[in-house]
Amino acid sequence: MNLYLLLRPALFSLDPELAHNVTLKLLKLAETTGLSVLNKPSSDNKPVSIMGLEFKNPVGLAAGLDKNGDYIDALAALGFGFIEIGTVTPRPQPGNPKPRLFRLPEHEAIINRMGFNNLGVDHLVQQVKQANYKGILGINIGKNADTPIKNATDDYLIGLRKSYELASYITLNISSPNTKNLRQLQQGDEIKGLLSALKEEQLALQKTYDKYTPLVVKIAPDLDDSEILHIAKLLLEFDIDGVIATNTTISREAIQGHQHAEETGGLSGVPVREKSTYVVAGLSAELNGRIPIIAAGGISSGQDAQDKLTAGASLVQVYSGLIYRGPQLIEDILQTV
Repeated sequence: MNLYLLLRPALFSLDPELAHNVTLKLLKLAETTGLSVLNKPSSDNKPVSIMGLEFKNPVGLAAGLDKNGDYIDALAALGFGFIEIGTVTPRPQPGNPKPRLFRLPEHEAIINRMGFNNLGVDHLVQQVKQANYKGILGINIGKNADTPIKNATDDYLIGLRKSYELASYITLNISSPNTKNLRQLQQGDEIKGLLSALKEEQLALQKTYDKYTPLVVKIAPDLDDSEILHIAKLLLEFDIDGVIATNTTISREAIQGHQHAEETGGLSGVPVREKSTYVVAGLSAELNGRIPIIAAGGISSGQDAQDKLTAGASLVQVYSGLIYRGPQLIEDILQTV
């Protein structure tokens, strides 16, 4: 029985951000009391090797659910092949004013404009050190809202240095629509300067720690063919280790007429599915297997995950689908792919 579907009406009666926090606390309680085993997939061992890392299975948790690394062990107990925490910034910040999270159940979608609310990278590092989880852990880094875009690289360098030793891989979030001007970092000289500086620092840190931590870039779904081509070329030029396609969309085409359609922020869930798959396929055609793709966006069934893999992804990540389907989604994907 899908226990989550029994709890969902009660959770959905709460404010979305409150429900988010309550759910994480319930997962932590389930893990500490041994009840998580009831939600664990019957078989979660379907290994995938990319970026020099061995993933237990291809289903990961996308960044954003556990921004501070407070619930790593509780989430790991659900059977994920890997977990990504963050987005974390150098300094703590409250994020955008509330309300900033909206459910669109008719579309199995979420709009968020959280704005990288987090307790800062130092807190996250402490949480990672205290966790028992030994699997693949991605750490997603961003810039503080009050850091000028011209100084963004400095913030990413801080995040890289502080999380390098503990992370299995590090994701550069340059595609959230909820930090002013952040998506500029995907364009022209900005992305070249950022990738160059971070790649140089990655190689320096490799020598310091005698450990190679892959660098991954997370991109937006709102890219045209020429922009996809441009990013693919830069990923290859700077020898970036992986790419996550995609973040949330700013498009409202799929939810026109909904009461929340005019809310600003990133739209995730089913409405971004096709956009995300299109970007995955476009990247795959350009990268031709030279850089692995992690697909995220609109995965709410095993078939959705299979479609991403068919389009050229090596791994998938879920978030909004988990909110609507619960941990059973992990099992469904593992039974399909």
